[in-house]
Amino acid sequence: MCGISGLFDPQGTRDFDRALLSRINNIQSHRGPDEDGLHLEPGLGLGHRRLSVIDLSTGQQPLFNEDGSVAIVFNGEIYNFRELVPELQALGYRFRTRSDTEVIVHAWQAWGEACVHRLRGMFAFALWDRRQQTLFLARDRLGVKPMHYAWLPDGSFVFGSELKVVTAHPAFQREIDPLAVEEYFAFGYVQDPRCIYQGAHKLPAGHTLTLRRGQGDRPEPKPYWDLHFTNDSRLSYADAQAELLARVKEAVRLRLVADVPLGAFLSGGVDSSAVVATMAGLSDTPVHTCAIGFDDPKFNESDFARQVAERYHTDHRLEIVSGGSDFDLIDTLAWLYDEPYADSSALPTYRVCQMARKHVTVALSGDGGDEAFGGYRRHRLHLGEEAVRGRLPLGLRRGLFGPLGHWYPKADWAPRPLRAKTTFQALAMDSVQAYCHTMSKLRDDERRALFTPEFQRSLGGYRALDVFRRHAANAHTDDPLALVQYLDYKTWLVSDINTKVDRAGMAHSLEVREPLMDHELVQWIATLPSSYKIRGGEGKAIFKQAFEPLLPHDVLYRPKMGFSVPLATWLREPLKDRVRQALLGERMRDSGYFNPSTVRRLIDEHNSGLRDHATALWSLLMFEAFLRVSDGGVAHG
Repeated sequence: MCGISGLFDPQGTRDFDRALLSRINNIQSHRGPDEDGLHLEPGLGLGHRRLSVIDLSTGQQPLFNEDGSVAIVFNGEIYNFRELVPELQALGYRFRTRSDTEVIVHAWQAWGEACVHRLRGMFAFALWDRRQQTLFLARDRLGVKPMHYAWLPDGSFVFGSELKVVTAHPAFQREIDPLAVEEYFAFGYVQDPRCIYQGAHKLPAGHTLTLRRGQGDRPEPKPYWDLHFTNDSRLSYADAQAELLARVKEAVRLRLVADVPLGAFLSGGVDSSAVVATMAGLSDTPVHTCAIGFDDPKFNESDFARQVAERYHTDHRLEIVSGGSDFDLIDTLAWLYDEPYADSSALPTYRVCQMARKHVTVALSGDGGDEAFGGYRRHRLHLGEEAVRGRLPLGLRRGLFGPLGHWYPKADWAPRPLRAKTTFQALAMDSVQAYCHTMSKLRDDERRALFTPEFQRSLGGYRALDVFRRHAANAHTDDPLALVQYLDYKTWLVSDINTKVDRAGMAHSLEVREPLMDHELVQWIATLPSSYKIRGGEGKAIFKQAFEPLLPHDVLYRPKMGFSVPLATWLREPLKDRVRQALLGERMRDSGYFNPSTVRRLIDEHNSGLRDHATALWSLLMFEAFLRVSDGGVAHG
């Protein structure tokens, strides 16, 4: 697990400054504290920061083939590299190391751009082939590992694991993209492939980018993989459970290869508990497990984590986070994420990674389980709404539910069945718009009230919904659950979950591996009927029933809590003064994005307890922190 960076001149062979490459490479030294490596030749610079996990003695990067004509910088892990070695040796390639990195080099020599189809793992890499004068970039299928890039005004190309590598280049122009601001306040993150700055891009998950010296135009990324929800498996429910257990076991086994201490996160939820149970069955020694709890019992899952830890005799460690004690992290997170990022679970994720790194270098997580098996409450609600949408035409629903959604009060204080405003609004929409509405941090009407008229004009009619429309057009499924799962994989999982875990882990030089995001496992799950996933109103039905012999009933079937924090209380109490000062301050006012009267109303209503505006206020607070850190107001690194 590492950080990569580089510079490329696609039109010539200008000499790049070694000190500049070293500086932009080292800005992400947290990703790889063990070693750094640089390679420069006319028209090319490659940089690498190494966190040593496999082949500690000979896996240094940039890594070259035998004659030095092919070089690579690589971030991630190739879990099937041992299976590929003999195949490549049979083709005549000689290996000088025991690293998975060298497998990619020879795979490129053997199969060219198609090499990515042979790689099973999480990866982002840049490979230079001097004979072909080609720079080849690739990102793994589910976007576990990041890749950012930009074209600079002088025509050169810069890339890096984190956006800060790109923005550290003195020629990069930091101009905020209004469309990215719209996406951020809709989703809580800037959706791939967009970045907060115009001119910067994220290489999309499952894509490659090929740059050839002398080509006239700027190439676009090309997809090499997509998830296909066929829902056509003929396995019986019982047989599917048995195969599921076997496939999860294989995915976990592949991720236990390491030459350094290895452990797991154990939140007390279904997914991390299942991963730990599987690890325990594959290990001869106690599994190292780490958990974070809260002093607010409504958000504390640590008792459930303890049940699993005791059952499998893990070497378990727990830390409790007190309300309001962690908000010095806000500026740290703003620096780490490089963009505004509003998922408040970044706070405990940062802490659990910090805690885990004291004991291990690699940790397995349960991320991806809810997306694969329909485990979110929103999935079940969407199916219920779809049943109504299927009975009534859109015109009738708009006329009936549109006014109800407009006039029904937003009763945050009421019992959940009485909070019908969002449901009425969603029933007046088509399926894709409704799911985007459900997933939005601030919905269309809320963003219109928040943004100034001048900023809204700068959007030119663009809406965050366009992101969902674009992906839905490629889903190729009529199954309502499969459609929203596909949208989750393309948006939420890549841009929120994977971003959160990568940055939090790498902040502490911790490699996090996600067996439930193994692409072969995920594609197999996508063949199962949706009725196997949500069954009798129970989400993740087949997954939970498969693990019944291995996990306590309370862990499997208690209400889902999620890795969340008591945000509403924190914003009313320990953060109250900070929120008002930051959100009504000069920096936010001078940005020209926000109506001060709307911001003031959100603060006043939240503090009075009249409404719960925690999501909106946290989104604004993290945006203000991004502006302050990006302006140089806070020093980090």
